[in-house]
This record gives sequence, C-alpha cells and structure tokens, in this order.
Amino acid sequence: MAELVDSTDAYWGPRRRISLVALVAVNLLPLAGVVFLDWDVASLMVLYWSENIILGFFTLLKMVMVAPLGTLFAGPFFVIHYGGFCGVHGLFLVSLLLDSDFSPMPDDPWPAFLVFPQLLLNVCLEVLRFAPPEWMFAFAALFASHGISFMVNFLRGPEREAGSAQKLMTQPYGRIVVLHVAILFGAFAISIFGEKLFMLVILVLVKLGLDVTLHLREHRKAAP
Repeated sequence: MAELVDSTDAYWGPRRRISLVALVAVNLLPLAGVVFLDWDVASLMVLYWSENIILGFFTLLKMVMVAPLGTLFAGPFFVIHYGGFCGVHGLFLVSLLLDSDFSPMPDDPWPAFLVFPQLLLNVCLEVLRFAPPEWMFAFAALFASHGISFMVNFLRGPEREAGSAQKLMTQPYGRIVVLHVAILFGAFAISIFGEKLFMLVILVLVKLGLDVTLHLREHRKAAP
C-alpha cells in the first residue's frame, strides 16, 4: 500500500505543480499591468470578472465529456443560470466602473429565459469595446491557464473519472462568490482611499492568494 501511495504521489505531483505554476504566473500579469501600464481598479475588476466566463466554458466542456447525454438537459440549464449569474454581476461592474451609457437589453430581447445569456453576451461586447490590447493579452493568458489545469487535472488526471455533470455544474459558484466578494471589498476600499499604486498591488496579491487557495481546495476535493 505504501508503495502504491508513493508511486501515485510521484505521478500526480508534477501535474498539480504544472497547473499551480501556470495559475501563479498568469495572476502576476495584472501586477505588471498595474506597475507598468497604469491599470486602474476598473481594469482589474473587469479582468477578474471575465475569468468567470472562462471558468464557465471549461465547466460546460467537462460536463459534455463526463455525461454527453445528461448534458443535453443539464447543459442548457447551466448556460441560462450561470450565464444570468455572470451577466448580472458583469452589468453591476460595467455600470459602476466604466464610463459608459450601456443599455443591457436591446429592443428585441431573446425569448423566455434566453434573455439571461443575451444579457451576458451584451455585457461581454461592452467590455470588449473598452478593453485595450494588453488587457486582451491578460485575458488570453487566463484562458491558457485554465486550459492547462483542464488538461493536467481533468483530461490526464483522475478528476474525469470522479466527476458527474451535476457535481461539475455546481463547482464554479463557490469559487466565484468567495473570490469576488473579497475583490469587491478591496475595490470599494480603493475607491474610498484613492487608487494608490500599493493598494492596487495589494488587491492583485489578495486575489492571487485566494485563487491559489481555492484552486488547491477545488482539485483536492475533485480528485477520487
């Protein structure tokens, strides 16, 4: 038994380190944006919100791979519910932080509950309208980081065998709530005391620390 445990740790340990190193490296990019590119709190907040879209994409992809037939029913519900959750969150940030006359819903809304994915789409388009090129680079790096985690922890790791569509569908919410409540408090503190460089740096580091903690907890629970 001890030999089996040792071999398992040696096999999966490097995989976990790869995804963790990628996560840390990518989360340091906003630090460079703050120090060298004069990013403000709005740039940080909207970037961190956009990570929710990436998380939702990979969650849906995992659901399809674990239970293709089950996702035919659970997938649309997830897109509507999670999309609405992210859309309302994004609308709050856009209205609060961006100098925009953004109208979230057009004159021809999509039918029934599809209005929630439509809201998310409109918020994303508004964010892209304001996003500078280097911001898009940071977003692409976040996508790559989650892609690496998806490959090493899910595709080539043990989490695929241990997951179910229902279990996967609920995973993103806890991470989003904890992370963004903390970030929102930090952003409000910065708005009160002024956007001093050191406070923006602290916000980036707090997000990094929380992200690492939640990442390790999530994959520890997801592993069989």
